[in-house]
Amino acid sequence: MEERDKILIVDDEQSILDMLKLQLELEGYEVYTAASAGEALEKLSCWPDMILLDINMEGMNGLELCASIREFVSAPIIFLTARVSEQDKVEGLMAGGDDYITKPFSMNELMARLSAHLRRERRNCTRTKARFSRELVIDYARRAVYVRGNDLELSNKEFEIVGLLSRNSGQVFDRERMYELIWGIDGQGDSAVIKEHIRKIRQKLARYTEKPYIITVWGVGYKWEK
Repeated sequence: MEERDKILIVDDEQSILDMLKLQLELEGYEVYTAASAGEALEKLSCWPDMILLDINMEGMNGLELCASIREFVSAPIIFLTARVSEQDKVEGLMAGGDDYITKPFSMNELMARLSAHLRRERRNCTRTKARFSRELVIDYARRAVYVRGNDLELSNKEFEIVGLLSRNSGQVFDRERMYELIWGIDGQGDSAVIKEHIRKIRQKLARYTEKPYIITVWGVGYKWEK
């Protein structure tokens, strides 16, 4: 029997938990729910393949919980949030999240985002190692980047940006196209998400090398330096 993908839903509104659990189970997923941060941390023992996480919870909020979850699992985390400002998006990414969906949302959009993340995770399991210079190694199978032997400890989306650009060295990608390719959805209006990820990748690279690797093509986008 084929193993089902496991989804952990964290929200302090029971009606949302019940609705999402029902819909996701109908789609064939194995679903776990948690109504608080403490319960969510206990449920991590199921080793979820995806986490849907509400930001506005009482006690430990979703951003704080996301940072704690990142100590245990690397599964993609999609924030469920009523917050829509650019700063809110940046804070979510800095906490370790991979994506966000604004309440109220359609189930079709949620399913599309969820499926895109899971497909990408499965594809990444079969990729091989590639060495791009004497100082930098990208291991696509292990989803790891090493500079002079140091692990950059990239998040899921940071690694996928590095993977996309490095596999297409010299090709320029605009932010909207990068968002669409990496998140699997229309990226219009989400350029701030890519900008923040690029900033964090560069910050991590700069700890060990002066070579930029990711080049800004002003007014166009980004490319990987050949």
